Amino acid sequence: MSPPKGRPVKHSLTLAGHRTSVSLEAEFWAAFRAISERRGETINGLAARIDAERGDVGLASAIRVFVLTDLQSRDQESLA
Repeated sequence: MSPPKGRPVKHSLTLAGHRTSVSLEAEFWAAFRAISERRGETINGLAARIDAERGDVGLASAIRVFVLTDLQSRDQESLA
């Protein structure tokens, strides 16, 4: 049984050799996976890059913003 829509789902990631877990809504996980596939990167590699650049923001929030920013930039490209 899958979690209700909008409920965070916890997944394990490996960042710089360390295991961590991140809770994101299923829709964000799906979008994050699609972005990593489109870019030819692994989920762990992309998450590690986001982690290195996130500053004081939590990793889950940084991933959500990354997904949103990617979507917005693709929308802008399609309008041009």
